[in-house]
Amino acid sequence: MAKPLKVGLAGLGTVGTAVVHLLQSERDKLTSRCGRPIEIVAVSARSRGKKRGVDLKKLRWVADPAALAADPGIDVLVEVIGGAGNPAKRAVETALAAGKPVVTANKALLAAHGDKLATIAERHGVALNFEASVAGGIPIVKTLREGLNGNSFTRIYGILNGTCNYILSRMEQDRISFGECLREAQRLGYAEADPTFDIEGHDTAQKLSILASLAFGTKVDPAAIYVEGISSITLADLDAAAQLGYRIKLLGVAVRTEAGIEQRVHPTMVRKDSAIAQVMGVTNAVTIDAEGLSPITLVGPGAGGTATASAVVADLADIARGVRTPPFGRPVARMTAVRKAPMQRHEGGYYIRLLARDRPGSAATIARRLAQRQISLESIVQRHEFQPGSNGQPGRSGDPVPVILITYATSEDAVRKALAAVRRDRVISGRPQVIRIEKN
Repeated sequence: MAKPLKVGLAGLGTVGTAVVHLLQSERDKLTSRCGRPIEIVAVSARSRGKKRGVDLKKLRWVADPAALAADPGIDVLVEVIGGAGNPAKRAVETALAAGKPVVTANKALLAAHGDKLATIAERHGVALNFEASVAGGIPIVKTLREGLNGNSFTRIYGILNGTCNYILSRMEQDRISFGECLREAQRLGYAEADPTFDIEGHDTAQKLSILASLAFGTKVDPAAIYVEGISSITLADLDAAAQLGYRIKLLGVAVRTEAGIEQRVHPTMVRKDSAIAQVMGVTNAVTIDAEGLSPITLVGPGAGGTATASAVVADLADIARGVRTPPFGRPVARMTAVRKAPMQRHEGGYYIRLLARDRPGSAATIARRLAQRQISLESIVQRHEFQPGSNGQPGRSGDPVPVILITYATSEDAVRKALAAVRRDRVISGRPQVIRIEKN
């Protein structure tokens, strides 16, 4: 039998510990599949004395992750420290420059430095594998990079953040507010103490930048992504969506257009009968549109130690078998700069919720402003039920009336300009709620 693949593991948090457990518990099966054992021989972590529930007695400890990466006693580095900067960045660069393949689960590092790291890996002829960086246990990187590398992609979109999907699912199913759902997600460990990175869409944007690069051959560029979060979504929006046959999800979407690659993260209305609308709770899903194929949707756990460790170990198995592909599916020299499609040119249907002032001419003014921008309406719903007043009691006659508009395909620019004019006319109260509708 071939000699073991010796692994240095940087990071012993939830994911790192799960990787140790999986390699130890599945040792014989992995050896049979790969033709050689995969063994962790050295680790680096901040706390050596912490109880982690796995056997670490036989492993060497290295204080500095970069020193671990340079250690001649390891063949491959697994980086699960996290973060876009050091020590993760230095450790990965050190390993690649030393001619050692790297497996990482670090989406932030790849989003910030993916092109540079891919260049180093290519220069030294080693693998840079990162299946675990996007959508946890879903094999989306391998699917795009290898499984469908003969296809031309037109669109890729998905639910890439379990925290947001959990919150929107709970709000809809249990009829509780965004704030209450967020506190519950924090209590259960689905959301961080500071949840901004998740709920404002930035986590999804980092993952989308990686998927867009794999799908379209562009350089990784999170700055090219338009980002909105879910904090503005209310029960009124979820109710209206349900009545109209939709469900609201936070999606990351990358699509090829005549103007360039449109990349966007925002709350989105999807048809209830679509595959992605059925995905609830902390689960992730990714849909791929490719020429000559019906849409393919992959669904699975997007986070958690076991799911992420599964992806890490799959990448290690490829290295053990001698499989190596360009990190982003093609040589770095053939990756192109992102030609960003301006969000103002986005075209599609829109859900618009307004609070119209209860006075003659309000509806006519709204309709006129939309018509001036050539916005056609598929449906108009004016809700006459009592609305709560400022004291929480039912509203009175004369209070603003919710009006819900569903448009046919139009442009982002037209919608924004029409609503700006409506606000200047002072026929609505507050800011309009605008949610894009994604074709499924």
